[in-house]
Amino acid sequence: MMSWIVPIMISFVITVVFMPSLIRYFRGKHEGQTILMDGPKWQKGKNGTPTMGGFLFIIAIVIASIIYGLITHNLSSSLWILMFIFVLYGLLGMCDDSIKIFHKRNMGLKAWQKFSGQVIGAIIFTWVYSLKFPMALRIPGYGDLHLGFWYVIFIIFWLTGFSNAVNLADGIDGLVSGLATIAFAAYGVVAMYQGRIDILIFCAAVVGGLLGFLIFNHKPAKIFMGDMGSLALGGALAAVSILLHHELSLLWIGLVFVIETASVILQVASYKTTGKRIFPMTPIHHSFEMMGWNEWQIDFAFWGVALFVAITGVWAII
Repeated sequence: MMSWIVPIMISFVITVVFMPSLIRYFRGKHEGQTILMDGPKWQKGKNGTPTMGGFLFIIAIVIASIIYGLITHNLSSSLWILMFIFVLYGLLGMCDDSIKIFHKRNMGLKAWQKFSGQVIGAIIFTWVYSLKFPMALRIPGYGDLHLGFWYVIFIIFWLTGFSNAVNLADGIDGLVSGLATIAFAAYGVVAMYQGRIDILIFCAAVVGGLLGFLIFNHKPAKIFMGDMGSLALGGALAAVSILLHHELSLLWIGLVFVIETASVILQVASYKTTGKRIFPMTPIHHSFEMMGWNEWQIDFAFWGVALFVAITGVWAII
């Protein structure tokens, strides 16, 4: 139980104590989010809200993981490479956010620049992973499917895909903070069941950091996590599923992220082929806004779905 409580408390306390200072700093520098001009009109009121809140909870999570990893002698190669992906993808997001802030526009890094960084990180992750684990994909009901080189391609797809999926879902106050908290808690339970205390420590630290961040990120948000936070969370979530060797479980435990991404893909495909839109607006949480739902209603509905798939997903694994 201590493997849960201590990392949660360390990252929670660091985030809660220092976040007000970070918000004041960004407000003092007049550095805030610029809302896309063709985005939802009701989002324009959020212009200028400080972003890059992910900077603090990333630091808090890494500190908590290292401290408790050292105390319990669980600072393993798996935990190090997990933190590497978490920080690297966060840094890519920070570059993206910085361009948006300083140039006062909603477009940051070019797609190829962001993707290149994600791929390089995934390749390094794969190399470290291959030193200890087989290059095999676990297929539910079948067992391990040894893929060799193709598993490298899978890891690249998984890390980049889910980092961008979480990024797409980060469109309303508190949504991703709650969704990621639930998903990491689910994988924390799986890690505990497997005796993977190193992965459990990280998952618990993420839960603590995000719960602390949610205090400032719920509607009306005082600060956004930015791409720095969402890309880091998505990459780490995919890495955790790989390190626990339940890769495909993320399609269910992370179902809301999958649906958000699928809505965008289907919308673009439909518009380019037929000239018609399937949804009023994507990612799909904006469609609910256009139907009259407020942000709290969307949050609780999406969190409810996430909690259901997390519970059933964990039950299926253990």
